Amino acid sequence: MRHRFFLLLMAAWLLLPSLLRAQVGELPRAVPETQGVPSRALAELFDSLMALPRTDIHSVLVMRHGRVVGEMYPAPFAPEYKHTMYSCSKTFVAAAVGLAIDDNRLRLTDRVGAFFPELLPDTVSAELAEITVRDLLTMTSGITPDWNLRSRTPDWIKAYLAKPAAGAGTKFQYDSMSTYLLSAIVQRATGMTLLDYLRAKLFAPLHVTEVDWELSPEGCNTGGWGLHIQTESLAKFGQLLLDEGRWQGRQVLPADWVKAMMTEQQPGTGYGFQMWRCEYPGAWRADGALGQYILVVPDRDMVVVITECTLIDGARQRRLVWDKLLPALSDEPLPASGRDYERLRRKLAACTLPLPEGKRSSPMAKQLDGKSIRLEPNKYGWETLGLRFAANRPDLLLEVTKNDGQRFTLGFGCRQWRTTETDACPPYSISPVGAFSGISRPFHASGSYAWAGRDVLRLQVHYVDWVSAQTLELRFDGDEVTLTASENFSSGSQTLKGVLE
Repeated sequence: MRHRFFLLLMAAWLLLPSLLRAQVGELPRAVPETQGVPSRALAELFDSLMALPRTDIHSVLVMRHGRVVGEMYPAPFAPEYKHTMYSCSKTFVAAAVGLAIDDNRLRLTDRVGAFFPELLPDTVSAELAEITVRDLLTMTSGITPDWNLRSRTPDWIKAYLAKPAAGAGTKFQYDSMSTYLLSAIVQRATGMTLLDYLRAKLFAPLHVTEVDWELSPEGCNTGGWGLHIQTESLAKFGQLLLDEGRWQGRQVLPADWVKAMMTEQQPGTGYGFQMWRCEYPGAWRADGALGQYILVVPDRDMVVVITECTLIDGARQRRLVWDKLLPALSDEPLPASGRDYERLRRKLAACTLPLPEGKRSSPMAKQLDGKSIRLEPNKYGWETLGLRFAANRPDLLLEVTKNDGQRFTLGFGCRQWRTTETDACPPYSISPVGAFSGISRPFHASGSYAWAGRDVLRLQVHYVDWVSAQTLELRFDGDEVTLTASENFSSGSQTLKGVLE
């Protein structure tokens, strides 16, 4: 029975690439030198990004003159996988607002309260009544941010409008709930969810079909976070902004709206309409937590997309683009450098995130095969972990049973990546009510393991269509087990006790 199970698992691994609904390779590609980009500079940029501390690079895509000149997807990541974008999502919301204004569905001066009369408090203050669509776009609503609001109640709009308001349009206070209100306003103004409206007005012209967006308990796309999209689709959007809203000869976004998005709206803030001004003069960016970026650099006719999970200041990543890449650019095609280009291609083909260090095998594997570990209560809700080592193969299955009865299995290759599908949601750095609603299943988890000692098993798993990774270390001492678990979006770890059964 076990042999049959592993045959089925291997068949699933072999079929996985074809099962992914890929929408990649649509943007034109070019040898870097033909677009004035030295292959050597790209290689140096990619190496520098990979060397950053406390950072997992998931993808980097560089466009020059409308063509992809370099892209990196360190294994186990790949172009086909979507990624959650955190606040990078906000820039797409701004685009939707501009489209709705162009459709005469909205105005910047519209009062926010008018869209939600049934959700307003019994007494509406003059300050609350003054808040406009523009104030939400510029993060100057006058409502003090409450980052836990989305985790406390399912009634986000009502709770937001019940908060004290003062000085609308004057004080910059960055707040994802302001962007959520914009999403809800677009839905009420157009009769479509934000995502459906963007599918029709923005994503269809760009031929972006592989996209999800988290839904709130109120049935609105979360707006300020939750966009789930492929790297190449982010590059298409960046190119659209670079070209002032034009795409393949068609004006998809009004040019004056794109200009407004990338113009500081409140003096001293460096903030436009849901976009940030960059350190490099004239460059703007969509910017998400843990290092999600679309960099738009008009004077160099360049777009750079980065997805990652980083715990360092993202200014370091951006500085590498400014310092390593931009100074090397030429306004004219460069002489062909076949050696540099081939070196770059080999580097990208072999690029991988760190694998667990250790040996391929241990005598403990045979003893542990088929055993389960019962854990003490923990934040993950994990009740038992089952270990299944494949006969005559360097692969491991970790079968997780949660205290709510949910079961899922993660696959691990021995010092190589193995990707499996799972319906279990990845760890998430935020905990809004209804998290993951609206996100398609299954997720994909890529795992690798090694023995750090006879009695020490190290496991690494990346959820390659999200942002999260987990590191697990199991130490065995007779029937007693110590599990140390950590996530890449947190600097802390949790140590749990368990017992073999």
